[in-house]
Amino acid sequence: MTTLKPRQRRLALAALLLLAAGAIAALVFNAFRSNLVFFYSPTQVAANEAPAGRTFRIGGLVEPGSVKREGVRVNFVVTDSAKTVSVRYEGVLPDLFKEGKGVVAQGKLESGVFVAREVLAKHDENYMPPEAAEALKKAGAPHGSYAGQHSDKAAQTLVTGDGAAGKPGAYGAPKP
Repeated sequence: MTTLKPRQRRLALAALLLLAAGAIAALVFNAFRSNLVFFYSPTQVAANEAPAGRTFRIGGLVEPGSVKREGVRVNFVVTDSAKTVSVRYEGVLPDLFKEGKGVVAQGKLESGVFVAREVLAKHDENYMPPEAAEALKKAGAPHGSYAGQHSDKAAQTLVTGDGAAGKPGAYGAPKP
Protein backbone atom coordinates (compact mmCIF):
# COMPACT_ATOMS: atom_id res chain seq x y z
CA MET A 1 0.00 0.00 0.00
CA THR A 2 1.32 3.39 -0.93
CA THR A 3 1.11 6.34 1.36
CA LEU A 4 0.19 9.74 0.05
CA LYS A 5 2.68 12.52 0.21
CA PRO A 6 1.58 15.59 2.20
CA ARG A 7 1.00 17.55 -1.00
CA GLN A 8 -1.21 14.77 -2.45
CA ARG A 9 -3.10 14.48 0.84
CA ARG A 10 -3.86 18.23 0.81
CA LEU A 11 -4.97 18.05 -2.82
CA ALA A 12 -7.28 15.09 -2.09
CA LEU A 13 -8.74 16.89 0.94
CA ALA A 14 -9.32 20.05 -1.11
CA ALA A 15 -11.04 18.04 -3.85
CA LEU A 16 -13.23 16.27 -1.28
CA LEU A 17 -14.20 19.58 0.35
CA LEU A 18 -14.99 21.11 -3.05
CA LEU A 19 -17.17 18.12 -3.96
CA ALA A 20 -19.02 18.32 -0.62
CA ALA A 21 -19.59 22.08 -1.01
CA GLY A 22 -20.95 21.54 -4.52
CA ALA A 23 -23.35 18.85 -3.31
CA ILE A 24 -24.60 21.07 -0.48
CA ALA A 25 -25.07 24.01 -2.85
CA ALA A 26 -27.04 21.81 -5.27
CA LEU A 27 -29.32 20.60 -2.46
CA VAL A 28 -29.94 24.13 -1.17
CA PHE A 29 -30.63 25.45 -4.68
CA ASN A 30 -33.07 22.60 -5.35
CA ALA A 31 -34.89 23.27 -2.05
CA PHE A 32 -35.26 26.97 -2.87
CA ARG A 33 -36.46 26.26 -6.38
CA SER A 34 -39.08 23.74 -5.29
CA ASN A 35 -40.41 26.10 -2.58
CA LEU A 36 -40.73 29.18 -4.77
CA VAL A 37 -44.35 30.08 -5.43
CA PHE A 38 -44.94 32.74 -8.08
CA PHE A 39 -47.98 35.00 -8.42
CA TYR A 40 -49.99 35.14 -11.66
CA SER A 41 -53.04 37.16 -12.66
CA PRO A 42 -56.04 35.55 -14.41
CA THR A 43 -54.86 37.19 -17.65
CA GLN A 44 -51.46 35.51 -17.34
CA VAL A 45 -53.08 32.15 -16.52
CA ALA A 46 -55.37 32.46 -19.55
CA ALA A 47 -52.31 33.23 -21.70
CA ASN A 48 -50.66 29.98 -20.47
CA GLU A 49 -47.87 31.88 -18.69
CA ALA A 50 -48.45 29.97 -15.44
CA PRO A 51 -46.44 26.78 -14.88
CA ALA A 52 -48.25 23.57 -15.77
CA GLY A 53 -48.25 21.02 -12.97
CA ARG A 54 -46.52 23.34 -10.46
CA THR A 55 -47.88 25.26 -7.51
CA PHE A 56 -48.43 28.99 -7.99
CA ARG A 57 -50.66 31.78 -6.69
CA ILE A 58 -53.47 33.47 -8.52
CA GLY A 59 -55.01 36.71 -7.36
CA GLY A 60 -57.74 39.11 -8.27
CA LEU A 61 -61.34 39.76 -7.34
CA VAL A 62 -63.99 37.13 -6.62
CA GLU A 63 -66.49 37.60 -9.44
CA PRO A 64 -69.94 38.54 -8.06
CA GLY A 65 -72.46 35.72 -8.38
CA SER A 66 -69.81 33.08 -8.98
CA VAL A 67 -69.56 31.47 -5.53
CA LYS A 68 -71.19 28.01 -5.45
CA ARG A 69 -71.00 26.00 -2.21
CA GLU A 70 -71.47 22.23 -2.00
CA GLY A 71 -70.71 21.28 1.60
CA VAL A 72 -67.04 22.09 2.17
CA ARG A 73 -66.35 22.28 -1.57
CA VAL A 74 -66.50 25.79 -2.99
CA ASN A 75 -66.30 26.81 -6.64
CA PHE A 76 -65.79 30.46 -7.55
CA VAL A 77 -64.29 32.62 -10.28
CA VAL A 78 -61.32 34.98 -9.89
CA THR A 79 -61.10 37.91 -12.29
CA ASP A 80 -58.78 40.80 -13.03
CA SER A 81 -61.52 42.50 -15.09
CA ALA A 82 -59.95 41.23 -18.31
CA LYS A 83 -59.93 37.43 -17.90
CA THR A 84 -61.42 34.94 -15.46
CA VAL A 85 -60.23 31.67 -13.95
CA SER A 86 -62.45 29.07 -12.27
CA VAL A 87 -61.24 28.01 -8.83
CA ARG A 88 -62.16 24.92 -6.80
CA TYR A 89 -61.40 24.74 -3.09
CA GLU A 90 -62.20 22.21 -0.41
CA GLY A 91 -62.11 23.54 3.13
CA VAL A 92 -63.24 26.41 5.27
CA LEU A 93 -62.92 29.79 3.60
CA PRO A 94 -61.64 32.82 5.54
CA ASP A 95 -64.34 34.91 7.21
CA LEU A 96 -63.48 37.89 4.99
CA PHE A 97 -63.98 35.93 1.75
CA LYS A 98 -66.74 37.71 -0.18
CA GLU A 99 -67.87 38.23 -3.75
CA GLY A 100 -66.36 41.33 -5.33
CA LYS A 101 -63.45 41.38 -2.86
CA GLY A 102 -59.77 40.60 -3.31
CA VAL A 103 -58.49 37.06 -2.98
CA VAL A 104 -55.24 35.15 -3.44
CA ALA A 105 -55.36 31.38 -3.89
CA GLN A 106 -52.43 28.97 -3.95
CA GLY A 107 -52.64 25.67 -5.81
CA LYS A 108 -52.29 24.05 -9.23
CA LEU A 109 -54.05 24.31 -12.57
CA GLU A 110 -55.78 21.03 -13.46
CA SER A 111 -57.78 20.68 -16.70
CA GLY A 112 -58.44 24.40 -16.92
CA VAL A 113 -59.60 24.73 -13.29
CA PHE A 114 -57.38 26.14 -10.57
CA VAL A 115 -57.46 23.68 -7.65
CA ALA A 116 -56.60 25.70 -4.55
CA ARG A 117 -54.92 24.30 -1.44
CA GLU A 118 -55.08 27.64 0.34
CA VAL A 119 -57.31 30.70 -0.03
CA LEU A 120 -56.41 34.08 1.46
CA ALA A 121 -58.86 36.98 1.65
CA LYS A 122 -57.86 40.59 2.05
CA HIS A 123 -57.92 41.63 5.70
CA ASP A 124 -59.72 44.96 5.50
CA GLU A 125 -61.40 47.23 2.99
CA ASN A 126 -58.15 48.91 1.97
CA TYR A 127 -55.70 46.05 1.61
CA MET A 128 -54.87 43.91 -1.37
CA PRO A 129 -51.57 42.16 -2.03
CA PRO A 130 -49.41 44.48 -4.15
CA GLU A 131 -49.12 41.88 -6.92
CA ALA A 132 -52.91 41.54 -7.16
CA ALA A 133 -53.42 45.32 -7.14
CA GLU A 134 -50.83 45.75 -9.90
CA ALA A 135 -52.41 42.98 -11.99
CA LEU A 136 -55.84 44.63 -11.65
CA LYS A 137 -54.39 48.02 -12.62
CA LYS A 138 -52.72 46.54 -15.71
CA ALA A 139 -55.93 44.76 -16.69
CA GLY A 140 -57.82 48.05 -16.55
CA ALA A 141 -60.00 47.38 -13.51
CA PRO A 142 -62.09 50.40 -12.56
CA HIS A 143 -60.33 52.71 -10.10
CA GLY A 144 -61.38 51.88 -6.56
CA SER A 145 -61.65 48.12 -7.07
CA TYR A 146 -58.02 47.64 -6.07
CA ALA A 147 -55.70 48.81 -3.35
CA GLY A 148 -54.59 52.39 -3.69
CA GLN A 149 -58.16 53.57 -3.95
CA HIS A 150 -57.70 56.31 -1.37
CA SER A 151 -54.94 58.51 -2.62
CA ASP A 152 -51.39 58.11 -3.69
CA LYS A 153 -50.51 60.98 -1.31
CA ALA A 154 -51.93 59.05 1.67
CA ALA A 155 -49.99 55.96 0.63
CA GLN A 156 -46.83 58.04 0.21
CA THR A 157 -47.36 59.57 3.65
CA LEU A 158 -47.62 56.11 5.19
CA VAL A 159 -44.58 54.80 3.34
CA THR A 160 -42.28 57.78 3.74
CA GLY A 161 -43.46 58.85 7.19
CA ASP A 162 -43.86 62.47 6.04
CA GLY A 163 -47.18 62.85 7.89
CA ALA A 164 -47.86 63.57 11.51
CA ALA A 165 -50.61 61.97 13.60
CA GLY A 166 -53.98 63.40 12.67
CA LYS A 167 -53.07 64.08 9.06
CA PRO A 168 -54.71 61.88 6.41
CA GLY A 169 -52.63 58.78 5.82
CA ALA A 170 -50.62 59.13 9.02
CA TYR A 171 -50.42 56.05 11.18
CA GLY A 172 -53.38 55.94 13.55
CA ALA A 173 -55.08 58.90 11.90
CA PRO A 174 -58.76 58.72 10.94
CA LYS A 175 -59.40 57.80 7.32
CA PRO A 176 -60.17 60.72 4.98
